Amino acid sequence: MNGLPGLSATFSRLNVLTFNRMSELAGLRIKITGIVQGVGFRPFVYGLATDLELNGWVRNTSAGVDIEVDGSPDVLDQFVHGLKHDYPPLAQIDSVQVDQIPLSGYSAFEIHHSEPIPGAFIPISPDVSVCEDCHREMLDPNDQRYQYPFINCTNCGPRFTIIQDIPYDRPKTTMAPFEMCAYCRSEYEDPLNRRFHAQPVACPACGPHIWLESKGQGLGDQGHASRFTPHETILKTQGLLTKGKILAIKGLGGFHLACDATNPEAVAELRRRKLRVDKPFALMLPAIETVEQYCFVTAAERDLLLSRARPIVLLDRKPDTNIVPAVAPNQTTLGVMLPYTPLHNLLFNSQQANLPDLLPALVMTSANLSEEPIAYRNDEARERLATLADAFLMHNRAIHVRCDDSVYRVVSDERLMAKEVSHSQPSTLNSQTTIPYPLRRSRGYAPNPIKLPWDGPQILATGPELKNTFCLTKEDYAFVSHHIGDMENFETLQSFEEGIEHFQNLFRVEPETIACDLHPNYLATRHAIERAERSSLPIFNVQHHHAHIAACMADNGLLGDEPVIGVSFDGTGYGDDGNIWGGEFLIADYQGYQRFAHLDYFPLPGGDAATKKPFRVALALLWQHGFEWDEDLAPVVAACGDDMSMLRSMLTNKINTPLTSSMGRLFDGVAALAGLRGEVNYEAQAAIEFEALVDTDETAAYSFLLETRDNTPLTLSPSPLISAILADVRNHVPLPVISAKFHNGLAQAVLQVCQLASTQFGRRTVALSGGVWQNSTLLTKTIPLLENAGFTVLIHQQVPTNDGGISLGQAAIARKNFL
Repeated sequence: MNGLPGLSATFSRLNVLTFNRMSELAGLRIKITGIVQGVGFRPFVYGLATDLELNGWVRNTSAGVDIEVDGSPDVLDQFVHGLKHDYPPLAQIDSVQVDQIPLSGYSAFEIHHSEPIPGAFIPISPDVSVCEDCHREMLDPNDQRYQYPFINCTNCGPRFTIIQDIPYDRPKTTMAPFEMCAYCRSEYEDPLNRRFHAQPVACPACGPHIWLESKGQGLGDQGHASRFTPHETILKTQGLLTKGKILAIKGLGGFHLACDATNPEAVAELRRRKLRVDKPFALMLPAIETVEQYCFVTAAERDLLLSRARPIVLLDRKPDTNIVPAVAPNQTTLGVMLPYTPLHNLLFNSQQANLPDLLPALVMTSANLSEEPIAYRNDEARERLATLADAFLMHNRAIHVRCDDSVYRVVSDERLMAKEVSHSQPSTLNSQTTIPYPLRRSRGYAPNPIKLPWDGPQILATGPELKNTFCLTKEDYAFVSHHIGDMENFETLQSFEEGIEHFQNLFRVEPETIACDLHPNYLATRHAIERAERSSLPIFNVQHHHAHIAACMADNGLLGDEPVIGVSFDGTGYGDDGNIWGGEFLIADYQGYQRFAHLDYFPLPGGDAATKKPFRVALALLWQHGFEWDEDLAPVVAACGDDMSMLRSMLTNKINTPLTSSMGRLFDGVAALAGLRGEVNYEAQAAIEFEALVDTDETAAYSFLLETRDNTPLTLSPSPLISAILADVRNHVPLPVISAKFHNGLAQAVLQVCQLASTQFGRRTVALSGGVWQNSTLLTKTIPLLENAGFTVLIHQQVPTNDGGISLGQAAIARKNFL
């Protein structure tokens, strides 16, 4: 049975039928909404109806699926029950409306053509990994689609990245140019075949194909423009990868750059070309058994890796494997995914190459230069990736929407038990036993809607500057976009604007108001302002950390009738007072918030420049709290070099030193002060590496000082913490111990402040949101402390805790405040 737990409760529009049991036959009209197109729903209905010997018809519409059916009341009861509980695995039913109608006298059951309905919309299925049936056929030499890189059926394959409009029919996808051969059409038109109306259905005779090229030329035996067979193309690609070459490989939502993850020279060269100094690369491994050779894998992590979405999952790496350390420098984790397209599976197929140890692990990273969007069109890839790739594995199935890989980790009892906060207090996640925790929500998940607990106006929320997503709402759906990226260049802005237009068209949204970040200079905010002025729409400027907490509330389905204690920790966010916020305790609902407490302000020398130079943050913290810049703090002083007098002057004279309460910057400063690193080359690098060093056996904790001032929020002063770290550094206490004491102290400070907030406001629900909560050590130390103290703890489950979830919060706030 494929039904969802408690599904019947979601059928808010279900009409209870009372049949006249004296009547021999009756008629029903049934309307079903949800993800019910492109997932084999009509053939399921056809099969169910014919098995029960019912007559009538089924069709797709722009609003879902309509059914009319005649039969005896008892059999119709069975039919409705089957619709609600035995539907195909990829379907998601949101509502079933059943009405009794006069008997229509149908003589058979048929599938009718789709019917467009102006203004109507349906949710769209995300792209789905290749299913077991297709995978088995692909490796069967006797099958029509043997070794075909685009094999698919209604249970798998591309959806979101190829659809251009609804209803979901082949002419409205990027498969339209490929005319089906007789073999494919016979399956496509057979209601009992699993490829019935599988819109991307194709075979080698009629469908897309792959080829290898270098600098625009096909790679043949002599290196000139002649094409290999598909089998030869795969063999040639495998050969190039085993020789240490870097390939651009076109996938479902764009290109990857791939190389052998066990080859130090190849990994180093990829880093050099991609301008990616230390940021970890994602890996693709051929099978779950291979993953378990390289990483520790819990049952929940195994399920997530093998799920249809096939996200990248962050796993604890095993020591002494042949994965090159430079894949994830200074990390204890690896980001791992399994093959999710037929093409990926063929690349790892060692049998056809007769090489038993072929390609145990591939780096599989987004094909772009640093900060650019992923390349997704062939011509674009040739131009943008020419200096990055030695060769290109291309195909001619167009991608309509670029879509990066999703990234998840697991928060579970297993992880908490491995990282006890105290030996006397066992870890519990009372309401959240095992949770897939999204860090980037994109391929495999987008554009699945988030169900809101209330209806309301249509909203466009433009999201934040970093890790941008946008959100559109309609009825009780919130359509959070795929990952757009950092809005720092024209290419990303263009991708953002194209994405909004596509979502508006796909889901028939006409925004009645626009929500955006409070910061006036963000590109997403400027887009919102210009659009609002152009369309004469009202605009809501939403404070960044309020949006974080609202996103966590909406993610967990809260009505928002009562405020929560919101703990919003991140790197930056424009505050109501013009300062840079980021260590916030808010008493918040959707309508508004009160700032109850925050990390004490400290200056940020050079503003954004300090995010790349944590030594500046360390020195600013010392200066703010009255500690000397002594020479025995060698790592910080050495990193500062000749800038020390300039920095001292900036701080003394308050020149370009905005104030911040950022918890992310505190992590940076503490990591630098402890001697980890003075400069970084990617966002949050110091904090990530600082977490990776944590001594899990250390239970001691640094302390914060809670200070109250008249008519101002409570502040957390890190002064005692800094003093203790200075003493430990001078006493040569190991970095892992310092890291553990910092994490322990911050978790305890969160508990302290939440208890004070609860005493004052009577709130017992805590929502944790913001990029700092990607830190699994802090998260798994904080949750048990709060829950053991009687708090209900909310964390993100459907959208990221980082800025990737901000747009959902903006939309929820705007919807609640729109009049």
